[in-house]
Amino acid sequence: MPEEKHLTLIEHLEELRYRIIVCLVSLFIFFLISLHYAKEILNLLTKPVERLVFISPLELFLVYLKVAFIGGIILSSPIIFYQIWQFISSGLYPREKKYIKIFFPFSLILFILGVLFSYFFVFPLGIKFLLSFSTEKIVPMLSVNRYLSFVLTLIFATGIVFETPIVVLFLTKLKILTPKLLLRNWKYAVLFAFIISAIITPTVDVFTQFLLAVPIIFLYFISVLISKILS
Repeated sequence: MPEEKHLTLIEHLEELRYRIIVCLVSLFIFFLISLHYAKEILNLLTKPVERLVFISPLELFLVYLKVAFIGGIILSSPIIFYQIWQFISSGLYPREKKYIKIFFPFSLILFILGVLFSYFFVFPLGIKFLLSFSTEKIVPMLSVNRYLSFVLTLIFATGIVFETPIVVLFLTKLKILTPKLLLRNWKYAVLFAFIISAIITPTVDVFTQFLLAVPIIFLYFISVLISKILS
């Protein structure tokens, strides 16, 4: 078996510089592509509401830039993650590399499922519930910038929440947690799920927090089952 090449500090810095440049170039290219389709992307994100307003001359322009930047990050993320992996993999042991290769694809799939779940289920129901408090005299006039911040926060928060099985499995593999311990403390897990949903939900209404807490609890018990099978 050939010996691994050990890079000097200067070589590590040069490699880091190269990979950062690759990430920035890919981000810039996909930013421009997303900017070209920013209006179409914004239309998709604003589907659940009938009308939005912008309250300053620059607001809508800045929203398009924000949409393009987020789109650029999402589209360039495979390249960015690959560059990060290439940089850190040389310093990992074979067993650590094996775990990352197994966990990373599932982590990406779960994040995407979380984003889709939020977009098609949590967000439409949440926004419908919040707007239902309007009256004939008090009507909603939503700023496009604040609306977009609300949507993106909720969607990305749900995507991160869907990483629960990966975190539980990882901690189980490290022997920090066991399936028996997880089951014994399920009441605390349920309480923790509602606390987490209250923290990451961009609104204070209980309904939206409940919509987010339920999948966290479900994913927790799925994680316990999978960890029991694999342990």
